[in-house]
Amino acid sequence: MTDTGAKTGLPFMKMHGAGNDFVVIDSRGRGAQVTAGLARALGDRNRGVGFDQLAEITDAEGADFGLVFWNSDGSQAGACGNATRCVSDHVMRGLGADAVSLVTARGALRAERAADGRVWVNMGAPQLDWGSIPLAREVDPLHLPLPGDPVGVGMGNPHCVHFVPDAEAVDLATLGPRIEHDPLFPRRTNVEFAALISPCRIRMRVWERGTGITLACGSGACAVAVAAHLRGLTGPRVVLQADGGELEVDWRDDGVWLTGPVARVFDGVLSPEYLAASR
Repeated sequence: MTDTGAKTGLPFMKMHGAGNDFVVIDSRGRGAQVTAGLARALGDRNRGVGFDQLAEITDAEGADFGLVFWNSDGSQAGACGNATRCVSDHVMRGLGADAVSLVTARGALRAERAADGRVWVNMGAPQLDWGSIPLAREVDPLHLPLPGDPVGVGMGNPHCVHFVPDAEAVDLATLGPRIEHDPLFPRRTNVEFAALISPCRIRMRVWERGTGITLACGSGACAVAVAAHLRGLTGPRVVLQADGGELEVDWRDDGVWLTGPVARVFDGVLSPEYLAASR
């Protein structure tokens, strides 16, 4: 982390999408501000600010901005759909634009504001071969050799999607970490349990890699929608009912598009003393 906030502190925003909450730090023009230590300190809901993911806005050549995502355990996340939507909404408002381009570890993405005001983000094409998800060995991602016959999907980060009769009945706190660390997933995995309500609506619950149970997960919603369509349970467009609210996914020819609610909760400044102790 640079010493930008050594005397004045470091500004941040708190945002959420369907209860999936984020700390957002804008590092454009200043260089990287976030370290693994700061991410862990800020992720502590008692001694820090608390978040599901931390999103750092960066400069990006050839795009309006870049995004780097951090989990509360200090590890980096390759993708975060809800944070991408929230930050895209913020940047669009600042630019007075209805569309923006951005770069993440996932690659070049695009976000657009629809006529109803919602922000859609193209999360890119799903990764459906075992090596790209990635899995530890060559197996059929549509039928992973794990209890429950789950589906493996990559959305810039790995997902293990289980279809169950009743998502509410799943002991997510026990099964989530067990599956996250299964040897089949060399980079660990996000874990979703989904129950079909209708051909256009799914109830889902999620355990996020490096974070734990969250109220919603944008890339997880995309993975569930992709898995459901591949299994023939739904069409390419579906509403995902998460613990924190509804997300909508539309798997189009050019990628998997995601939308849902966006909220900017408050702005704050991390004190120089806190930053010095959190390096």
